Amino acid sequence: MLSRVPGGAVSRAVLSFLHAPSRSLFCAIAWLAALLLLAGSTLAAAGPELRFLRAGTEVNRLPLSALREACPVERIAVDDPFYGRRKSFYALPASCALELGLGALPAPGQNLFLRAADGYVRPTSFDDLRAASAWIAFADADLTPSPEAEPQWEPIDRRQVDPGPFYMVWGGAGQSDPHRYPWPYQLIEIELAPLELEYPHVVPDAAPGSPADRGFALFRRECIACHAINGEGGKVGPDLNVPQSIVEYRPVEQIRAYILDPASFRFSSMPSHRHLKEEDLDALIAYFRAMARRKYIPRADP
Repeated sequence: MLSRVPGGAVSRAVLSFLHAPSRSLFCAIAWLAALLLLAGSTLAAAGPELRFLRAGTEVNRLPLSALREACPVERIAVDDPFYGRRKSFYALPASCALELGLGALPAPGQNLFLRAADGYVRPTSFDDLRAASAWIAFADADLTPSPEAEPQWEPIDRRQVDPGPFYMVWGGAGQSDPHRYPWPYQLIEIELAPLELEYPHVVPDAAPGSPADRGFALFRRECIACHAINGEGGKVGPDLNVPQSIVEYRPVEQIRAYILDPASFRFSSMPSHRHLKEEDLDALIAYFRAMARRKYIPRADP
């Protein structure tokens, strides 16, 4: 059990020293530094935090220690798409973390936003995350001696970044495709909110089932985690609609080729999308053209 230092106790101790004439200023400063060091050690022992929100309002902020205490922790092995090999992690079920953080499990079909520290935002349906094969990893099991030890991580992806504090991974057969299943590393926040409420200016004025509507569905699944439309969406890649739409300054054939294989144009963190069919690319172009007629310039910060 972790010892905790109540904030009131720290405040009372500080005040007592400030008002005690027999204490030297040096002793008071030394005592205060010791208390702050103890409080900092307590926070460090609790571990990194995972934030939970409902429609923009924070409802919980859980340290790793609380997650480990409430949820079953297992050592799992997965086929990791970013490491390109089998990897082992200490992890806890995603459904347990969601129920603990949000107070109750979302309803089937409800939308969740998975946010990473680098600006990556992945919308996903709770229908996927309630699967038993969805895990939230908190340490590399090959580098961390036990689940209770300080988490250690092997650098990940082309950028060789630290994937902590949390990393969503999948243990089921055929679930190593990050286009189909969300694999956000550097995970720091999970929000329950409708996509249209969070991103109202990414929705096209298009009939259901039309090319632009199908393109919007593809954009939600494949692109919005990294790219924004009208300032709404991921922050890893550039906005694709303002101030100019991508279809206003790039030839359509170049856009199609770049989506399929960006590495043939330049080195970047954008993944290839060779799984997309010609009709998928047609739908994406139709969506971009529809949004080019539906621009919204986000208000600049004052």
